[in-house]
Amino acid sequence: MKRISDLIDHLPADNRHLLDGENYLTDTELAGKLKLSKRTLLDYRSNGILPYYQIGGKILYRDIVRLLEKNRKEAF
Repeated sequence: MKRISDLIDHLPADNRHLLDGENYLTDTELAGKLKLSKRTLLDYRSNGILPYYQIGGKILYRDIVRLLEKNRKEAF
C-alpha cells in the first residue's frame, strides 16, 4: 500500500486532470503555462476568446494547443 501511495504522489501534475483521454487545465495551471494573469484569462473567457468548462466554481480548459494553432499568425 505504501508503494502505491508513493507512486501516486509522484505522478506528473498533467496526468491528474485526464478525462476520457483529454487533458484539462485549471486557470492557475493555464495562466502559468501561458505566462498570463488569471484576470487576463477571465477577460478572454468573458469576451468569448477562450473556450472553457465551468463545473460549480471550478473552471477547466481543454484543447488549448488547437486554439493556439488556429490563431497563429505568420511572421512577415
